[in-house]
Amino acid sequence: MFMNRLPIPSMSTQADFLTEKVEHIDVTSFNAVPLLDAMKKMSFQARNLARASEILDCMVSEKECAVILCLAGSMISAGLKKAIATLIETNMVDCIVSTGANMVDMDFFEALGFHHYIGDPKADDDVLKKHNIDRIYDTYISEHELRVCDAVVAEVADRCMPRPHSSRELMTALGAYLLEENKGQDSLLRLCYEKDVPIFVPSLSDCSAGFGLAFHQQSHPDAHVTHDSVRDFRELTMLVCDAASTGMVVLGGGVPKNFTADTVVCADILGKTANMHKYAVQITVADERDGALSGSTLKEAHSWGKIEEGAEQMVFSEATIALPLMASYVYHMGSWKTRMGKRLTASFERIVLHAPVRDSSGRKEAEKARKELRIV
Repeated sequence: MFMNRLPIPSMSTQADFLTEKVEHIDVTSFNAVPLLDAMKKMSFQARNLARASEILDCMVSEKECAVILCLAGSMISAGLKKAIATLIETNMVDCIVSTGANMVDMDFFEALGFHHYIGDPKADDDVLKKHNIDRIYDTYISEHELRVCDAVVAEVADRCMPRPHSSRELMTALGAYLLEENKGQDSLLRLCYEKDVPIFVPSLSDCSAGFGLAFHQQSHPDAHVTHDSVRDFRELTMLVCDAASTGMVVLGGGVPKNFTADTVVCADILGKTANMHKYAVQITVADERDGALSGSTLKEAHSWGKIEEGAEQMVFSEATIALPLMASYVYHMGSWKTRMGKRLTASFERIVLHAPVRDSSGRKEAEKARKELRIV
C-alpha cells in the first residue's frame, strides 16, 4: 500500500501529528552477506557497496586497527541508532566523530524519553510551525521536547568543572548523566560511556548542546564551561598517533570527515608520527564535481597525505539504504567475535560530575521546560 500525504486534522494539536514513531532497524535480524556477495559481480554502487563492506570487515579483522566512525547528516532520527549501536556493542567501532545534532538533538533527545515520528515531506510547514513541530524531511520532532533537551544540557554543564572542555569530555558527561539517571539504555552516548568509546563533536555549538551551553554561560558569566575545539583536535590526533593503524567509516561527510582525516597532517605539524589512515569508506550523496568536502573522494585525500591508496571506497548512496546492508554484512561475517574493545577513553582523565544542586540555573530551567511540556 502506498503512503499518501498525511491528512491534517481540522482541530489539530501537536499530538495529532506525532503518532507513529520512527523505528530503528536491527541489522542482526537479517543476513546481508549473500546479497552483498552477489553485488560484487554487479556494477555501479552495488559493487562499490560490496567492496566497502569488505574493507570494513578488513578493519574489524585487523585487531590493532582503530576504527573511527564519522557521522554527519540526520542518521539517528532516520532510524540508524540500533545499527550503529550494534557496531559499538560488538567492538567494531573504537571512536566516534560526529555532528552535534546526531549526538545531542537526536540520541540524547531520545535517551530522555522522547521520539522522532514519521511525517510528510509535502506537509504545510506553516501549519507545523504553528504546532511547534520541527521537520527533518519526512520526520517530525517536537520543539517543546527539544527545549527540555536544551535545558538538561545546561543542567549537566552546571555540574561540570567551570573550565574549557573538549567535546569528548562533554559527551562523556552526558553519558555519565544518563547512567546516573538510568535513562537511555539504548543510547549511543550511554553505550559509549560504558564501553569507553570516545565521542568527539568538533562543531558542538551547532546543535542543542549549543543552546544549553549558551544558557549555562549566561547564567554563570564569571565561571562556566566552554568548548575547546582545538583540544578536540589534539586529543583525536594523539589517539591516531598511538594506533598501529586506523580506519575511517564516514556516513555523510562535512566536518567529521575532514576533522578525522586532518589528524594525520596535525600530527606532522606537532612533530609526531602518524600513519595515513590505512582504510576508509564513505557513504554519501554529495557530488565531487563542485570541489566541496563532503563529495571529495577518499582517493583525492591521498594527495594531502591523509589516506592511503588501495583500501578506500566511495559509495554514492543514501546512508539509510547502504549502512544497514554494510553493518549486517560485517556483523554476520563474525570477525568481531575475537576483537577486544580498545577503551580509548581510559587514556584520558575521567570526568566526574559534581553532585546535583537543587537551585542551579540549568536544573531550574529543565524543570520549567518539563512543566511547560506537560501543559502542551
